[in-house]
Amino acid sequence: MRPLAYASLWLLLATGGPLAATPAQSAAPAAEIVVAFANEPAASPGPAGTTGSRYGGSGYRVGQSAERQARNVAAAYALREVHSWPIQVLSMHCVVFEIANGRKVDEVVAALSRDSRVLLAQPLHEFRTLGAAATTSAGAARAEAPPTEMAVAPAAASYNDPLFDLQTNMAALGIARAHARTQGAGVRIALIDTGVDLAHPDLRGASIHSRSFLDSPGRPAALRHGTAMAGVIAAVANNHIGIVGIAPRAELEVYEACWQLAPAADAAACNTFTLARALAAALASQAQLVNLSFAGPADPLLTALVQTGLKRGVTFVGAAAGPDAPFPTAIPGVITAAGSEQAAPADALAAPSQHVMSLRPQGEYDFESGSSVAAAEVTSVMALLLSASPRRLSTSTLLSLLTVTRPVQALAQAPVAPVDVNTALSRLEALTGGASITARAAPR
Repeated sequence: MRPLAYASLWLLLATGGPLAATPAQSAAPAAEIVVAFANEPAASPGPAGTTGSRYGGSGYRVGQSAERQARNVAAAYALREVHSWPIQVLSMHCVVFEIANGRKVDEVVAALSRDSRVLLAQPLHEFRTLGAAATTSAGAARAEAPPTEMAVAPAAASYNDPLFDLQTNMAALGIARAHARTQGAGVRIALIDTGVDLAHPDLRGASIHSRSFLDSPGRPAALRHGTAMAGVIAAVANNHIGIVGIAPRAELEVYEACWQLAPAADAAACNTFTLARALAAALASQAQLVNLSFAGPADPLLTALVQTGLKRGVTFVGAAAGPDAPFPTAIPGVITAAGSEQAAPADALAAPSQHVMSLRPQGEYDFESGSSVAAAEVTSVMALLLSASPRRLSTSTLLSLLTVTRPVQALAQAPVAPVDVNTALSRLEALTGGASITARAAPR
């Protein structure tokens, strides 16, 4: 692929050998299941000055009763424990068991579901990110200019980032104009994905932190999908490097729950175990927005976590997928993000999903495609609205601010216009009685 247009000024073609190997993590085997047990406090308190069995200095713990139930169930059904973890928001102790003797997963799950000791039993599902290989004439390139501190874009919304002109999605979404009013300050976004290359020059100066839920966290080269999503959301503006994020002043919390499937491709996978831990951590972080750029089968445990977040006022954005992958967008209350270039579900919000310029690990840039990108864009636009609002906005309010009315006959046949953040900001100002809309400088 040929170098990007600005390579002669700011970038050099990527060099070196193949990307590093993926983490030592494999897709969920067919003979693994997830079983949950009640993790309630002990019936009687301990001696004065002691801590209950579920709690300690490091936080939420597993109670003796839950551990005993797990051991007894394992012995009764010939199961071998692989992993276990407590989920505080659901008061559960979850265990990943391996089924012995080649028994069918459905039969074992059905038997466990009838056992009074078990709260939940289900297969260990696998989920995939929803990116697509971009077919463009521009290839990956490496940033060369040294990073500088982030500066807020001026009212004229001009940028000194050399690849901004290649970010056609920014014009489609009206971001430059919106940045004169809001850039996402004070809004916390949880990104559940692969890890992110935090050393990328275009993320230096951004408010971004990462936590891994994999046994072997990915090396920088194997963090392609998460790095791309982080770039769409939070790439630093006006640093004389690369691109501009849609919400460059938002606080991005990265939860590494997926692993890259091949060295030279963005495709990544996650499972019930890694995603449940990441979702629980995201809820504990008090994030206002959770970006889920992946999809997979209906999953009772993950659904329970998302529903808990929805009840707490957390907004979830999922990437549009086919009917065979209903999680997470089939959950009522989860916002579906779809590409504006194709027909979209009737209730979806649309954003550009083809050839969107973003980051690649190890200081590189390339175009990204897929509904994963649309989800990251919609999440970012919502961060701008939350930052601009003088009061907290519910998911339903965000949806109403961004919804585009479509003719009934066009619901399933035509592409949908991308969300318009500036129209949404005007609607927000009317909703708040003409209150001044300015970016917040501090977290809520």
